[in-house]
Amino acid sequence: MLVGYMRVSKADGSQTTDLQRDALLAAGVEPDALYEDKASGKKDDRPQLAACLKAIRAGDTLLVWKLDRLGRDLRHLVNIVHDLTERGIGLKVLTGQGAAIDTTTASGKLVFGIFAALAEYERELISERTTAGLAAARARGRKGGRPFKMTPAKVRLAAASMGQPGTNVSDLCKELGITRQTLYRHVSPTGELRDDGHKILDRR
Repeated sequence: MLVGYMRVSKADGSQTTDLQRDALLAAGVEPDALYEDKASGKKDDRPQLAACLKAIRAGDTLLVWKLDRLGRDLRHLVNIVHDLTERGIGLKVLTGQGAAIDTTTASGKLVFGIFAALAEYERELISERTTAGLAAARARGRKGGRPFKMTPAKVRLAAASMGQPGTNVSDLCKELGITRQTLYRHVSPTGELRDDGHKILDRR
């Protein structure tokens, strides 16, 4: 059985799926086997794609007009096709740069294998850049992750202020740009430094 999926980026009527529909019908997809979404390619919420992938069965072939109608990005596309392949479902792209992809044929599988290799290469590059960036930061005395909300100056001001009986905790937190939870994690209600407060001062 042939199943078709269509998508346009805008739901305001300025874009239609007529061209995609005609191409899919001409390729042999029955009208009741067509699924259509009106959503940006970057959106996770594409209910008709989810319904299509759930309904399609082993031995079926999923047809799309162009490759960019299906995946949000290369990795998302590779994951979808990997899942389809594991379930014994084929993918065929009718036109555009992915028109050589037809995972029901040997040559089509080879083309998609190249796409999958590129996606894996992209993942490795991102991982390498992240690792190198963290190493460079550590070499300069910085650690990865979110920057600390508390600084040595803020810790000292918090300790001094909390030691004063007339201090308004809400006003102090607003001035320091922190939450009460963060404040009390570093300084006690009487202005004594706690472990996290000592760690901030020891980082100098």
